[in-house]
Amino acid sequence: MGINEKRIHIGWCTAAEGQKFQQDATAFDKVIRELGPNPLKTKGDTHKKAKT
Repeated sequence: MGINEKRIHIGWCTAAEGQKFQQDATAFDKVIRELGPNPLKTKGDTHKKAKT
C-alpha cells in the first residue's frame, strides 16, 4: 500500500499498565511527528479531524 512501516504500531498492555501505555503512546507519537505529514493524504481529503 505504500505505508511506511514506522507509521504502524501494535502494542499490548493490560488495564493495570497505564504508565506503560502512556510511555508507549508518547514514543509512537514522537515517531509519527518525526516522519511528518502522511504522504498518502491529499489536499482534497475530506476526513474531519478528531475533536480534542
